[in-house]
Amino acid sequence: MDDESLATVRRRFAEKIAKRQKVGNRRLIEAFATVPRERYLGPGPWHVLNNTLGYAVTESDDPALVYVNAPIALDPERSINNGEPALHIGLIDQLGPQPGDHVVQVGVGGGYYTAIIAHLVQPGGHVTAIEYDVEMARRASENLAGAPDVQVVQADGTSYGFDPADGIYVNAGATRPPDLWLDRLKLGGRLIMMLTTDKWWGQILRATRAPQGYAAALLGPCGFIPCMNARDAESEAALAAALESGNMDAVKSLRRDAHDADETCWLHGDGFCLSRRDLK
Repeated sequence: MDDESLATVRRRFAEKIAKRQKVGNRRLIEAFATVPRERYLGPGPWHVLNNTLGYAVTESDDPALVYVNAPIALDPERSINNGEPALHIGLIDQLGPQPGDHVVQVGVGGGYYTAIIAHLVQPGGHVTAIEYDVEMARRASENLAGAPDVQVVQADGTSYGFDPADGIYVNAGATRPPDLWLDRLKLGGRLIMMLTTDKWWGQILRATRAPQGYAAALLGPCGFIPCMNARDAESEAALAAALESGNMDAVKSLRRDAHDADETCWLHGDGFCLSRRDLK
């Protein structure tokens, strides 16, 4: 396929997934329309994930074939994927990167969504892209070599001392929000992270830092690979019980003050609480 035809495929796809997620942010749609997904996947043919049937291999290495709303394998043996684009366009819209922002991404994979965020924080912004896996960090570094103001770091995203951030985007499943992520979020900054059980499924958490604390909401279900060192058995059990109880829409704030569990606590953990109380 020639470059002009591929650009048309990419743009139509961006418009389609934006419409599906009710995303009207033209800068974000433009980023999906211009950043080439195939560049961040490795050479084709590619393994495309169907959640019920497993991976199916594309019929050729035609890059037009990657513009489907499905995860595509970066390492099929380890179930490491570039995630579903419609999910990510919606979540990046919630994250709201703006020109001049510093955004931290934890769990970079091949760097596709990193490149999109880097597009959105220009001019004047930068992205710190933290990847725990050595091979994925190497691939992301190569793939993002030409991206503006992106630093790829092979490190533990729960302990790497990044600068204060306007946005933190976590692409791996945790059982709790580590203190570092909450501490390094600037006033007005947004944290988007995945709260998942040992089954890899759970809920998307958005937390926004305000002078009086953290506003919070659960945005819907998700499935992600585990985030190293952001999981423990106690918080996983508490999360599983909270998810079983339902009523996700009731979450209004994230509390860090010491208090006893009561009827306002949707998920009461060690050092944090997802609360039904409004942020005051």
